[in-house]
Amino acid sequence: MATVDITGEQFASTIEGNDIVLVDFWAEWCGPCKQFGPTYSTVSEKHPDVLFTKVDTEAEQQLAAEAGISSIPTLMAFREKVLVFSQPGALNSQQLEQVVDAVKALDMDEVHAHVARQREEGAAAAGPQDGTQIPDA
Repeated sequence: MATVDITGEQFASTIEGNDIVLVDFWAEWCGPCKQFGPTYSTVSEKHPDVLFTKVDTEAEQQLAAEAGISSIPTLMAFREKVLVFSQPGALNSQQLEQVVDAVKALDMDEVHAHVARQREEGAAAAGPQDGTQIPDA
């Protein structure tokens, strides 16, 4: 499968509607992005079970800001709606293949359990959510 350009409006539904999604945040003026583009496209052809997407950070500035993109290219990988990889910088084909293989090999039961634990810990650290205050001891 070739790469697919997505917009901010399509981002959430793309992540939610596909098992594995890679996202290449790039811009036309970015030299490393232009170098990475053909590699990304070539590797996408070898993995029809993975959706390879591209987000133009110039056209989608709000999405890039929401995603915390501070350097391009940045590659993100989502599996079962969970961000499992995020790294700025262009990868060579071998490195990109390693990322794809690692994402495919993840034990998602373990990943989902880890995410649930983090949410519980975050909620506990935030304290009661009903507006009450815990009195000082």
